[in-house]
Amino acid sequence: MKVLGIIPARGGSKGVPRKNIKLLGGKPLIQYTSEVALASKWIDTVVLSSDDDEIIEVSKKIGIVVPFKRPSDLAIDTTPTLPVIQHALTYYKSIGVDFDAVCLLQVTSPFRTVDFLNKAIEKFIKADTDSLVSVQEVPHEYNPHWVFEESSNGNLKIATGDEQIISRRQDLPKAYHRDGSIYITKTSVLLEQDSLYGNSVAYIESPKEWYVNIDTMEDWAKAEELFKKIKN
Repeated sequence: MKVLGIIPARGGSKGVPRKNIKLLGGKPLIQYTSEVALASKWIDTVVLSSDDDEIIEVSKKIGIVVPFKRPSDLAIDTTPTLPVIQHALTYYKSIGVDFDAVCLLQVTSPFRTVDFLNKAIEKFIKADTDSLVSVQEVPHEYNPHWVFEESSNGNLKIATGDEQIISRRQDLPKAYHRDGSIYITKTSVLLEQDSLYGNSVAYIESPKEWYVNIDTMEDWAKAEELFKKIKN
């Protein structure tokens, strides 16, 4: 299977200004993701998608391929991920290069390992699903069977549609949320179904000990603490 690794990194981050190239442990944040992607035995090409000249220059210096600059209309706050991936695939198709799948690796999850990334891609291949996402287990107090929505009469109803609430924590089914670290999708699903997920989604659970998704300065502080623990 031929896999394209895409690292999206636009210039207009607000929660942590210039976070993609902000130094964490002495090196640009984007370098953590690029090193893992470049070391994966399953990813054929690692490409940066960015609208920002400084991010592009930093990325070139750390070995990421930057064959195009992302159009500004695909680099605003409200731009979904899917058209960014499709833009990269369209570029490669224009030069006669095709891929079977895309592995999206967000810079905001710097501590994933090469081994974990390889296992994720191997699980995706073996499962033969439309996509695979990395996840974290939802704490029991936020399990959807214990979450309520407002009903039409102003009272509460169980978000899952259950008539009766599950009273014991031990009886709750496991629930997961996307953690933003890894997304893998078949190219045909991305281009023909216009979907990041398709109809069948496999998953892999990320280790809690290195999980962080950097969006705010509080998240950045957590990442600095994790870096110290991992380094030691």
